This record gives sequence, C-alpha cells and structure tokens, in this order.
Amino acid sequence: MSELSEAMMKLENVFDKYAGQDGDKKTLSKAELSNLLHIELSVPKDMRNAKLDSFFNALDHDRDGVVTFQEYVTFVAALTTMQKEMTK
Repeated sequence: MSELSEAMMKLENVFDKYAGQDGDKKTLSKAELSNLLHIELSVPKDMRNAKLDSFFNALDHDRDGVVTFQEYVTFVAALTTMQKEMTK
C-alpha cells in the first residue's frame, strides 16, 4: 500500500474511532471532537467551552450541529498546511 493510501486510511480510522460515541457514526459531536482533539492532538481537556464552541462552529460549515467527515478532512488539511508552513 502506498504512503498516501495509508495516510488516507489513518484519517478515516481516527474519524471512525471518535464518531458514533454519541450515536451517529457518520459525524462528530462537540464532545467527540473534544475527545479527538485532546487525545490525538494533545489539546488540553479543560479547553474553555467558549473556545471549544468557537472552534466547533468554525469546523461545522453547514451549521448542522455536527462535524462531518468532509469537514474533518478540511480541518486536517488546514492543520497540515500550517504545519508545513511552520517547518520552512
């Protein structure tokens, strides 16, 4: 399997690991996103609700109250771009 294929599978696996803990396996709730950020990216668990709300709303482009896989992948792409810029 190619590196890119492996990376894509890992993105899916991380999403699937957290999605559905609150019910819908196709989306991330705010609590699920909080867990993902804390465990996978070491974001402090005590992130203030206002900051989490603001961050969640920025990811939830269609304002349906959940983060879809498409919205999650867009977020990961933005993080990857920022990381690449910082390592130049």
